[in-house]
Amino acid sequence: MPTLPRPGRPERGGVGARPIGWAAVNSKDLRDLVRFDEVGPRHEALFESEHLWSEIVCLERNQALGTIEDRDSDALVLVVTGRVIVQVNRSRKRLGQWETTLVPAGSELTITNATGDPAVVLLVAAPPPPRRAVTE
Repeated sequence: MPTLPRPGRPERGGVGARPIGWAAVNSKDLRDLVRFDEVGPRHEALFESEHLWSEIVCLERNQALGTIEDRDSDALVLVVTGRVIVQVNRSRKRLGQWETTLVPAGSELTITNATGDPAVVLLVAAPPPPRRAVTE
């Protein structure tokens, strides 16, 4: 004989189905983090967990970030807007909006605004690097 759903509780999956227990979705609008500072690069934390770290970096014209180095964390650099020059160790590449590059663990990273227009960059690293070892 089929089992009927209990009143006040929606039917979930099959026999013995249990809630998974996922955390609530934590979302942010990157536009809320875009702020510039004439003195130097502006860092805005995006997300940080036990396994991942991310921040938005806003660069005015002629501003640079780095040198950054972490021997244990791989990183990803994504240009949200603008154009930047990314230097990983001795290799350089000019990146524009939506372009990205991988920074292997142990590499030195420098990011420089490549134009007179502001630039916004998303940095993501895993595992999270130790608290800021940045020379700007």
